[in-house]
Amino acid sequence: MSLKEKIIHESLKLFSLKGFLSTSLNDILTATGTSKGGFYNHFQSKEDLFFHVMDEARKIWREKNLAGLDEIEKPVEKIKKLLENFKNRYLLDSENFPGGCVFITLSVELNDQRPHLSKEISKGFTGIKKMLKRLLDQGKSEGALARGVDTARATEILFAGLLGASVIYGVDKSDSCLNSSIDALINYLESIKI
Repeated sequence: MSLKEKIIHESLKLFSLKGFLSTSLNDILTATGTSKGGFYNHFQSKEDLFFHVMDEARKIWREKNLAGLDEIEKPVEKIKKLLENFKNRYLLDSENFPGGCVFITLSVELNDQRPHLSKEISKGFTGIKKMLKRLLDQGKSEGALARGVDTARATEILFAGLLGASVIYGVDKSDSCLNSSIDALINYLESIKI
């Protein structure tokens, strides 16, 4: 792992635990064993680092949550797999996210303090909602969902449930609560299927 990769990886962990604003440059230097010169050799500023960390976090999110989805044909089953991956592969990833979902941590922290950085996180949330809506719409057009299902409303329920599960797990680190939260979303998804 190069120094740049190490700085990004360790900063991702620190941002997950402490947030962006509470993570100092000295915290990053200590975690990576480098100097200010080593840091500034790769990044113009801590804010520049933020964008690299977000790229890495999104990459990990895709690897963890989208694993195996391309092997599933039915769109509603893809959502079920995404929910299972979110629980088993993403939220339980304490190596990359020891403090829980970094996107939740940062979105709450940065919304009022650094809205331009918060917008970067919102892009990901918008993307997830679009993906869920697209899959639900496909499922409905294929006849897998009950005719009266409002896919926009179902998208909001699933998305809010994912965020809620992230927050609850970030606070209590309870596997049983996490299982209950995601199982409730899967049960909801099953309830709107034909």
